[in-house]
Amino acid sequence: MTTSFPAATIEGYPRIGANRELKRALESYWAGRIDAETFRTTARALRIDTYNRLRDLGLTEDYAIPADVAYYDQVLETALTVGVVPGGTDLDEEFALARGTDTRVPLEMTKWFDTNYHYLVPELAAGQDVTPAPERIVRIVEEARDAGHTVRPFLVGPVTLLALSKPAEWSLLNAVVESYAVVFRALKEAGVEWVQVAEPALVADLSTPDSELAGYLREAWTALLAREDRPNVYLTTPYGSAREALDVLGSLAPEALHVDLAPWTLDADPGYPARVAAAIPSEVHLVAGLIDGRNVWAANLRERAEVLASLSRDSVSVSTSTSLQHVPHTVNAERSLPVEVAPWLSFADEKIGEVQALVAGPEKAVEAFAQSDRAVRTRSESTTIHNEAVAQRVATLPEGEVKRSPEFAERQKAQHAELGLPKLATTTIGSFPQTTEIRKARADHKAGELSDEQYREALKTEIKNVIELQEEIGLDVLVHGEAERNDMVQYFAELLEGFVVTENGWVQSYGSRCTRPPIVVGDVSRPAAMTVEWSSYAQSLSDKPVKGMLTGPVTILAWSFKRDDVPLSVSADQIALALADEVRDLEEAGIKVIQIDEPALRELLPLRADDRPAYLDWAVRAFRLVALEAQPATQIHTHLCYSEFGQIIDAVAGLDADVTSIEAARSKMELLEDIDETFHAEIGPGVYDIHSPRVPSKEEMVELITAALDNVPAERLWVNPDCGLKTRGYKEVEPSLRNLVAARNEVVGAQ
Repeated sequence: MTTSFPAATIEGYPRIGANRELKRALESYWAGRIDAETFRTTARALRIDTYNRLRDLGLTEDYAIPADVAYYDQVLETALTVGVVPGGTDLDEEFALARGTDTRVPLEMTKWFDTNYHYLVPELAAGQDVTPAPERIVRIVEEARDAGHTVRPFLVGPVTLLALSKPAEWSLLNAVVESYAVVFRALKEAGVEWVQVAEPALVADLSTPDSELAGYLREAWTALLAREDRPNVYLTTPYGSAREALDVLGSLAPEALHVDLAPWTLDADPGYPARVAAAIPSEVHLVAGLIDGRNVWAANLRERAEVLASLSRDSVSVSTSTSLQHVPHTVNAERSLPVEVAPWLSFADEKIGEVQALVAGPEKAVEAFAQSDRAVRTRSESTTIHNEAVAQRVATLPEGEVKRSPEFAERQKAQHAELGLPKLATTTIGSFPQTTEIRKARADHKAGELSDEQYREALKTEIKNVIELQEEIGLDVLVHGEAERNDMVQYFAELLEGFVVTENGWVQSYGSRCTRPPIVVGDVSRPAAMTVEWSSYAQSLSDKPVKGMLTGPVTILAWSFKRDDVPLSVSADQIALALADEVRDLEEAGIKVIQIDEPALRELLPLRADDRPAYLDWAVRAFRLVALEAQPATQIHTHLCYSEFGQIIDAVAGLDADVTSIEAARSKMELLEDIDETFHAEIGPGVYDIHSPRVPSKEEMVELITAALDNVPAERLWVNPDCGLKTRGYKEVEPSLRNLVAARNEVVGAQ
């Protein structure tokens, strides 16, 4: 007998571990400290512990727990399982695809929809072999069963997998569908009754038009659902509303269908619940993604219950809108949150409780609904999250476009005269490796075992070493290395009013890389200078220009958990004004080059094209506010990375930065094909991929610089890495930077 779909479930759960166990296991294996068997055993133990945790949190029904398992990335995991990327079950091949080796570059990496999670982009070719490796996913199911858990295996869907690959090779659709059928059959033979398949491509405007995507959806799933040798299919559509595809989904009639009904989604598409109710036939078991999987605010359970009731179904399961991989594990791990703020928050474990409360309803889950009421009321009545001085300052800003003067051409002349830089100037993006010594000094200082003065001296020693190394290597514009910064966003959040930070709120960004996103709880302002001391000290050590380093307003906002009680544009303007004060102070301290990082500009781009112009207007405006009053001779840099920027290249140009550095190494300068005469700034396409541990050769970089010169004239071209060097070690960074300078010199010498 087929097991009914569970009443309460989630779309996914953080897989890095409550104490970052997977991160440590990955990095130990990569460093050779443990062997493959030890790594696999550690990862398996973490998976079983996670299932136990979820069962203890109340997900006790069969198939309520999703096995969204991946060592590095869920897209790569699915690509290997269905065989669009070769590798089978070979662990080292999987990590070679993700990280590269001395002799091969890794797969490209970019943002997963409008989140800060990065996925690896499968590289496809027409007519290629597609050989599934179903044993990957069957093994996960069987190990869970042996431990007493009936879990729901997870795959990214065939339409989304192809839509997000490079290129989106739709000629492979039939072969890919057949491969999924093989995997489904293997799961069926293993006794699996439900499989979860995610098709988030249906909620976004991608390079494949909606009408075509709907056609591929119908073709793929008509074939798959017609098979008898398969489990029941739970088809999910997270990250937004499935607009044109909704009727197709209804006609396909999978056994269960998930729809994203989070407040964020309904703000953009208020009529979506009614359309869902009308389009999805009664024979399809509907799963309402009512609890926001991407933000950390406690749900308004009464408002969520009203949305649930509006679906007019006798039987509806409740879930999260997306996987909970985007939020930390639990508020209970936080000891230092402000007493007023803590009850307003809900992390992964708390969201599971909210799901269960909605299933039970207000008459049974009395305390949960009462707690929700208190959180909603006390947050709305709080006097600490509003700052009248900030509100008045924002209110006095000019309406419409703001733009720095004079125009770029005049600024460029002033900057060239001031800085006297060589052709194809070299620099880095900002951070240098965070050594064990610096991390220990930070931890000891936080624990009170290192005095303020001792900590300052440790930072000065590291900055001095970084400056001396850059001068010895021969870089032209230097950085202080950011030794004082725990994270490029959290550092500023700790110094700005209006934010709170967590101790253990880790979220996976990619692979073993984790961040602790701060939380914007109120109006933002800057009590004091944040970066001037360290930039000034670094500049005092060199006659070469040293960049002042700021994280831009859009990135600070994107990599934080955002307020949901004011428009994003309001918070962006507030952060921009705080950073503008910092630019002024840096200039007064004699800093001639200031970088305003915006790697997340593309990340917040709405998934639907109709919503994008409004976002780009306020995002570009916020960046311009930061540099608005900068002197003409002050060279303003920005940096963008790991997203598909071609579709917003006009907005990137509209930032009006003097120098724009951008990720380009993995894509072999492909982005530069979108550069035209409207992009007037100088540009530094990355020639060194820092997200891989490999050391690129001088010859590789010469090839990339030469390719860049096909699209950008030498007088506008910079040479730099793709991103900051914080996550790398000096044994990789030093030879890579030496090769970078040598490559620049060879190209200049050949001109």
